[in-house]
Amino acid sequence: QVLLKETGGGLVQPTGSLRLSCTAIGQTFISYTMAWFRRAPGKERQFVAAVSWSGGTTYYADSVKGRFAISRDNAKNMLYLQMNSVQPEEPAEYYCAARRTGLPLSTVIGYSFWGQGTQVTVSS
Repeated sequence: QVLLKETGGGLVQPTGSLRLSCTAIGQTFISYTMAWFRRAPGKERQFVAAVSWSGGTTYYADSVKGRFAISRDNAKNMLYLQMNSVQPEEPAEYYCAARRTGLPLSTVIGYSFWGQGTQVTVSS
């Protein structure tokens, strides 16, 4: 069973940047579709971005297009979320997730494995 762990959360100023990382413990995730989700206080979990197994295809929520970038380095067994121009409205706990390949990236359900989350706080 693949276990995921996120790092890189912290405090960021409005319009600032932050990079989150995720790695698998005990197993490579090279054969998995990977994604990032987030959950703000008092709100439901929200899809952010997904990337195909090879890293060649990505899909983003409309709210983060042009500002966030998801990527992966399979050789290093790492997943990243580069967050640019962070807005005050989007502090949240961010989670990486994985699922087996076979579904379009625009289908944002079916993720079977999850990390514990990393907190992103936006403050001026």
